[in-house]
Amino acid sequence: MLDLFRSEVEMHTGTLNDCLLAMENGAGTAENVEALMRAAHSIKGGARIVELDMVVKLSHIMEDCFVTLQKGEGHLRAGLQSDDIDILLKGVDVISRISDIASDDLDGWIAEHRDTIDYLISAISGIITGETVRHPPPPEPEPEPETAEELPPETATQPPGKTGTPESELPRTPDDDNDPKPETPSFGQKSEKPEFQPKPRKRVRKKPAAQRSADKNRMIRVTAVKIERLMGLAGEVVVSARWLPPFSKSLLKLKKSHVELSAILEKLHEVLDYDDFHPRNAEFEIGNSKDELRKMVSRARGKIKECNHYLLDRLNRLDMFTSSSENLSDRLYHEVIRVRMRPFSDGIRGFPRMVRDLARELGKKVRLEIVGENTEVDRDILEKLDAPLTHLIRNALDHGIESPHDRLARGKSEVACLRLEAAHRSGILMITVSDDGQGVNLDELRGEILEKGLTSAEMIGRLTEPELMDFLFLPGFSTVEKVTDISGRGVGLDVVHSMVHEVGGVVRAVSKPDRGLTFNMELPLTLSVIRTFLVDISGEPYAFPLARIDRCLVIHRSEIDTVEDREYFRLDDRNIALVDIHDVLEISHRQTASSAKNGDPEYLNVIMVSDRLHAYGLVVDHLLGEYDLVVRPMDPRLGKVPDINAVAIMLDGSPVLIFDIEDLVRSIDGLLTGKRLQKIGHSPETEEKKSKNILVVDDSITVREMERKLLESRGYQVDVAVDGMDAWNLLRIVPFDMVVSDVDMPRMNGIELIKHIKGHDKLKSLPVMIVSYKNKEEDRLRGLEAGANYYLTKTSFQDNSFIDAVTDLVGEA
Repeated sequence: MLDLFRSEVEMHTGTLNDCLLAMENGAGTAENVEALMRAAHSIKGGARIVELDMVVKLSHIMEDCFVTLQKGEGHLRAGLQSDDIDILLKGVDVISRISDIASDDLDGWIAEHRDTIDYLISAISGIITGETVRHPPPPEPEPEPETAEELPPETATQPPGKTGTPESELPRTPDDDNDPKPETPSFGQKSEKPEFQPKPRKRVRKKPAAQRSADKNRMIRVTAVKIERLMGLAGEVVVSARWLPPFSKSLLKLKKSHVELSAILEKLHEVLDYDDFHPRNAEFEIGNSKDELRKMVSRARGKIKECNHYLLDRLNRLDMFTSSSENLSDRLYHEVIRVRMRPFSDGIRGFPRMVRDLARELGKKVRLEIVGENTEVDRDILEKLDAPLTHLIRNALDHGIESPHDRLARGKSEVACLRLEAAHRSGILMITVSDDGQGVNLDELRGEILEKGLTSAEMIGRLTEPELMDFLFLPGFSTVEKVTDISGRGVGLDVVHSMVHEVGGVVRAVSKPDRGLTFNMELPLTLSVIRTFLVDISGEPYAFPLARIDRCLVIHRSEIDTVEDREYFRLDDRNIALVDIHDVLEISHRQTASSAKNGDPEYLNVIMVSDRLHAYGLVVDHLLGEYDLVVRPMDPRLGKVPDINAVAIMLDGSPVLIFDIEDLVRSIDGLLTGKRLQKIGHSPETEEKKSKNILVVDDSITVREMERKLLESRGYQVDVAVDGMDAWNLLRIVPFDMVVSDVDMPRMNGIELIKHIKGHDKLKSLPVMIVSYKNKEEDRLRGLEAGANYYLTKTSFQDNSFIDAVTDLVGEA
């Protein structure tokens, strides 16, 4: 019963908040007052059922206030004032708070805040009579529970009226040293506006949205219209299923005709066999035999024609049934999906109140426009939207929208417009948050990016406006100098970006200087069905969420370059690292014909994926195309499967694994920084049969590339290391035939590396060559004494000395 009451309170407190805010904005219609009365009355009735006496008292006095307002009696003849609405809104918050508290903790909470609740009851009574009510003494600070966490105001704030007001926001009494005695209320004065003591807010940890969604016992609200549509479709399914038994019986008639036809053909066969073995000389017998044969053939033809007509009729009926069944199943499926949908307004009930309170706190005048309140949104996405939208609105109010004075000076209306819009467009949920404030100054943004060292001065001049705006979503990035209790820590937009990517969407920011800032979020309509791009990997289908794919490409092997032993290709003037998906998933290659360019093995199928910092090209076997897949969660007993997010079932019943792009990118990062990847198109078996493997060690990329190209031109296999430490780590896990090393390098120089090699039992016989700019005799002797087999200067690249020395040590490739 308490869960039902909480659900009812959530709905009615939303009505109370909306109507009170509408009245404050001058829309005090009779319909609004009637709605206020009904909401308070319904809360009172529900509270009586669950025996919450304090809620009964508070909602009862609120109902009396609204009845008096409707009648236009006494002090409320002139309507509600802003201070009156403040008190009523605080009463709504207390009701929400009480309904949210677990039943075991409720008595303690009410006892602790009884004075505050009694004050609100008296204050609302004072609104009716016009009396002034003195604030109660502030309650003692409550001890922090084990499940509570101290949060900064920016991250702790949630839309008022949605989950109730935290204890720190309930009315407090300021200290009054000049008048220690309580003041007697005087008739005819208005009640004072409650004051607040700012302090870090506390909230009790709630279950994450994913965990709540998985709770099979949770209660959800579904409209009666949707239930009726589901019942209607269920009835159609029952009627449709009853069509199959008669159809199955009708096929028995076709079977009977086939039996008769088979009997005729069998008799005809017997007659022919008899004529073959018993030749008849009489013309009479021959004539009778031919007539009999003609009759039998005619009967057979008739039966065949009858069977064909009947079979065609049955097939037509089966096609009609299949078509209607597909239509019915599609309608049923979409109706079930709609059951998961909730109006966008259900998730934003607290935002008008939040905008009103923050605008008053900041001394700004803001009008919130909400478009698309009835747009249906998946309930899981709606839950996840709460925090991102809260951050975007708070940022707009604190930093985007100017003060009334500044707006008037710029020729704008002193009342700013904050717009929140939801709509379905081309199968995507579009959420837009925009304001008509000052926008983002791109020159200041460039300066902030350079100051934080996020890019070079040369690169920043090439960045487009959308690329510059993407920096706003980086963790800890903020363009404001002053951090406030509301925003400015660089956390909010990171939360927005993370949530949008979590559900497989994208978010973009568009700024118009002095005209405002707009955030566009493109989200899937539902989390239960996603649009994917299917690929084939070693004969098995895998799915990439379509929203997380940057590009699908077919490239020629000649477009691949190698730098630092890693393969790249150029796209839009930048290097894209190329990685074989088989290496990432640690699965074997299967020799299958490539689908790229009619099976030409010189062409590669590439899927581009990225996060905020890196972009990679994944080489796959085949590109299969776009598919809508019904997402099924992985069995929890499997734990977190690396690189995989969920699973789906194809029409033929085969399973499809859906990639977790964030996890996949992290795995690629780990491969590039740890293991050595195989070259594209080379299997491990091929590598074993190839030429001798040489390790090149130098801290200069120019020298490394020069040596690598010289050696590879002679057929050697080359790996590279950036210093002695990197080489030493690599030598202990990968077999090499030779080492070519510089001397002066960070972390571990070449001499130290050689001593490590010669002191190792398994590596001491490994040939080592030093190639250095140092050409003094003492340097040469030092290297040879350490154990080097050759000591060459880097001028040896100009002739064949370098290659000749390599050939002398390890032979031809």
